Amino acid sequence: MRNLTPVEARVLATLMEKARTVPDSYPLSLNALVAGCNQKSSRDPLMNVTDPEAQEALESLRQLTLVFQQTGSRVARWEHNFQRGIGVPEQSAVLLGLLMLRGPQTAGELRINSERWYRFADISSVEAFLDELRERPDEKGGPLVVRLPRAPGAREQRWAHLLCGPVDMAAAAEAVQPDRPDLAALQERVAALEAEVHGLRASLRDLCEQLGMSPPGHVESNDRA
Repeated sequence: MRNLTPVEARVLATLMEKARTVPDSYPLSLNALVAGCNQKSSRDPLMNVTDPEAQEALESLRQLTLVFQQTGSRVARWEHNFQRGIGVPEQSAVLLGLLMLRGPQTAGELRINSERWYRFADISSVEAFLDELRERPDEKGGPLVVRLPRAPGAREQRWAHLLCGPVDMAAAAEAVQPDRPDLAALQERVAALEAEVHGLRASLRDLCEQLGMSPPGHVESNDRA
């Protein structure tokens, strides 16, 4: 398979993301796809893909059997065929999709960012699939990821995909900033934990009411007096 263009990679990875995160809206119309390509969060680099550019990328990807158009609807809708088209398992497809969307990342960042796509058991599991993609034999198409040199101030090495061709290792290393948490991913996790705590508190109150008990932390007016 030939190297993808940056727009083709963004279009393909956006379809992969939305298939997992908003399945009710998937397959995507051209308008929804372009909005996903150009969103300001969870994207590196930020892009400004136009409708004609996205349409051209879709046609090229269809020739590579990496996407196909859904039939039978008034508005053209598109689906990805990445896993079968590239010939990788689901876990590897998830990692490649994230690398195409968010740029080079450490194994730890990939594990955090993949939670809405696929839940890896631990970082070792992520690293095992990355190593498998790096050591992919030539008869299957060759390596699909590369591990970048550790940048000054960084604790871990980052990984990059090779679907758009070889990576400029020196430029990639210089572009890496010292390790820092992914703010958007942390905010999502905090929101999920807050919702879970709220639900647990509500369940505890219901249980206490059924047992005729006061919820923990509740102080009766007589006790306060």
